[in-house]
Amino acid sequence: MNQPTFAAEDTLPRAPLPSLEDSGARFLQWCQPLLGAEEYATTESAVAELLRPGGAGRTLHAALAEYDATPGVGSWLDEFWPSRYLGRRDRIAINANFMFLFRDDTPLAASTVAGQTERAAAIIGAAVDYKLALDAERIAPVTQRGQALSMWQNKYLFSETRIPGEIQDSVRKPYSPEWPGPSDARHIAVFYRGNIFRMDVVGPDGAPYAFEDIVDGLRAVIKGGTKPAATDTSVGHLTTKARAAWARSREVLRTEPANVEAFDAVETALFAVCLEDFAPRDELHASDQLLHGDSGNRYFDKSVSFIVFADGQAGINIEHCGLDGTTVLSFVDALLERTAQDHAATSGAQSQGLPPVEPIEFVLDSAARADIAAAGADFARFAAETATSLVSFDDFGTGEAKKLGISPDAFAQLSYQLAHRRSKGLTGATYESIATRQFRNGRTEAMRVVTPEMVAFVDAMVSADTDAETKLAAARTAASAHVARAKECQAGQAPEQHLWELEWIQRRRGEQLGVADERIALFDSPGWTVMRDDYLSTSSAPSQYIRYFGFGSTSGRCIGIAYVLLPDRWNIYLATPKSVADQMYAFADHLRVAVADLRELLG
Repeated sequence: MNQPTFAAEDTLPRAPLPSLEDSGARFLQWCQPLLGAEEYATTESAVAELLRPGGAGRTLHAALAEYDATPGVGSWLDEFWPSRYLGRRDRIAINANFMFLFRDDTPLAASTVAGQTERAAAIIGAAVDYKLALDAERIAPVTQRGQALSMWQNKYLFSETRIPGEIQDSVRKPYSPEWPGPSDARHIAVFYRGNIFRMDVVGPDGAPYAFEDIVDGLRAVIKGGTKPAATDTSVGHLTTKARAAWARSREVLRTEPANVEAFDAVETALFAVCLEDFAPRDELHASDQLLHGDSGNRYFDKSVSFIVFADGQAGINIEHCGLDGTTVLSFVDALLERTAQDHAATSGAQSQGLPPVEPIEFVLDSAARADIAAAGADFARFAAETATSLVSFDDFGTGEAKKLGISPDAFAQLSYQLAHRRSKGLTGATYESIATRQFRNGRTEAMRVVTPEMVAFVDAMVSADTDAETKLAAARTAASAHVARAKECQAGQAPEQHLWELEWIQRRRGEQLGVADERIALFDSPGWTVMRDDYLSTSSAPSQYIRYFGFGSTSGRCIGIAYVLLPDRWNIYLATPKSVADQMYAFADHLRVAVADLRELLG
């Protein structure tokens, strides 16, 4: 018998709260390679001011330490994450949500014919099987090197919906005071041609519908949605708006009782399934559609949306506020690694006939329709202004990197830095997400990739006067420094989120703490500004069942780099604003050369 899913949560170690001195010192160390001498001196003074006895920095840190010691608080980061994710005010579609494109040869896909309804039914059946196992806490806690990892994010997989707010968003979810325990919903929301349908996937007695029943239900959806919904009636478009604007639109719609019921049906649905009426042209087109697609056929506030194309290819779009990539990968792997028949057997699926299928309809006046149409058109323009590209290495992966005696992730990051310098002529701030789920309520830590050793490596590689032996030594040194910093981040010894939370505390409680009007120089300093202004934003998703992982860029000049690095392959999805697309394409070309150069150097 496996340990219950959430059994280890209260016994996991707490994330360590760094001292203000440690975070100040690390911050200076991290930003120094990106700054000139004058900028560094200004930043150094700002850090000294933060550390001043009796100053605002000390007051804010003391408040954070007090919060961390409060009974019932699991981590000093427990308020940071809602502020970071739910506090963002721009659109979440492309900017925050992320996607995975599934392989077509997974055991789940291979166990059905390749049709759209069959593939979608298999995914639905597998997800319901996982949901019922999670309800019973039969999902074994994930372990890493023998250590249990936090599983709380699994509570966000089913019936979780982000709710827009004027100042900060909220979350509607089970396992909460408002909705204790697992979700009791028995339906999903199915989208087709901009029409939304409520479809039961669990019968009245708690048994899931059989695979054939779900196929029939999906065929009924497709028949019912034969006529595409008018663009100005597809409420999903509104989920692409900036959050405060979407909150106002939602409140107006909810003045109509029928719309309250319609929102309830979507928001409490176990998950969304978006059926597309076309087959993607290629893997890039498929990945782009998973990231954004036709927003009338999406509801980006749902935590989990499976997208299934007309040819049966499939993937997932994830709302990020409660779910990180590692949790979603475990979920997706559990779905895709077994056959549809196996999932049906373990879930106790029973033939019950055609499941109830009914349209979810909103009552819309002319103003609401105009609002929806404008949101859809605005997002279509935004999506069109996002340029993307794929880079794939079929002859290189973690296996080859290890043969070369280098950390696979360090190899990837060295390659990115070299390609970026060669394509743009500069070294810029680079973010990498590091998982910290070994801690209670753990999520991720922000790692900054540019170390002095990384800069020295790139300098050596682009210098015509540097010999191969010196370049090799620089590469090994940079890789070692990268691994050491990653280990610090994994151990919770990183400065950025700590200092950022102090900034959030001043916003949230500054008046109460007597520091509301005190300007903290650090947050205007060159180091804080430059280190966090990403030229490259990177994250890895290792799963044998995933073809591509993707997310949008984080600024007007950033390249988002989502990569799947496995023993035998390395697939990368790049995204950047179209206005700087040429720089991304140049980066992609240089990346292919950089990888070849680095392989030759290390070999």
